[in-house]
Amino acid sequence: MKKFATWNVNSLSIRLPQVLDWLSAHPVDALVLQETKLTDDKFPTLEIGEAGYQVQWFGQKTYNGVALISREKATDVVKNITGFADEQARVIAGTVDGLRVIGGYFPNGQAPDSDKFTYKMNWLTSLRHWLIQELKAHENVVLMGDFNIAPEDRDVYDPVAWAGQIHCTPEEREHFQQLIQLGFTDAFRLFDQPPKSWSWWDYRNLAFRKNQGLRIDHILVSEALKGRVTACEIDKLPRKNERPSDHAPVILTLDG
Repeated sequence: MKKFATWNVNSLSIRLPQVLDWLSAHPVDALVLQETKLTDDKFPTLEIGEAGYQVQWFGQKTYNGVALISREKATDVVKNITGFADEQARVIAGTVDGLRVIGGYFPNGQAPDSDKFTYKMNWLTSLRHWLIQELKAHENVVLMGDFNIAPEDRDVYDPVAWAGQIHCTPEEREHFQQLIQLGFTDAFRLFDQPPKSWSWWDYRNLAFRKNQGLRIDHILVSEALKGRVTACEIDKLPRKNERPSDHAPVILTLDG
């Protein structure tokens, strides 16, 4: 049995103790982080190493930043989308124990009529083209991270209010479906899940207490892995921490 997880920690400098505690309670084979918000020289490699993990990281000051924490050292590491010029640290990929693990912090997009939305569309198109090559090179691929896309209305606490808003636009949802059409499967939807299952809740308006959230953190598996998926769940418990991230971890379990 192997376990993989994704978590947008919204500042690793603030949330490092929470991540280490979580890894102690959930000894996954690999964990990808988003929004580490650290420059490479500030990354806490020592603390993560003392916890028994290897780590690859890719950061920048104040914003973005991703990391791949794994039991076994990741090889063939790639940072950002090959062939897409990008100043933002958003993607890290590595091969861990025969599986290609790709962690991504997808652009937010801000608003459908903004330059940041145009960037998001271009980024998603480039991601898809790169993933075609990754799937040719690697049979067993896990793509996970903060997608900043709620794929369906059931992934939104109020679909009417969110209709056409960022995370829920037809353009974003079409890009998500195009990833599925590459041969990926949304592991969370392989199982019956409780209604109102979210991975993100706004800090404002008591959103977590009211369970008003979105499911925007995802784990997609390639066709070769689909039959090995035995569970995929959202761990809401860290959202109850003092000074929590606004996102919760998502955990994938594979047989064999």
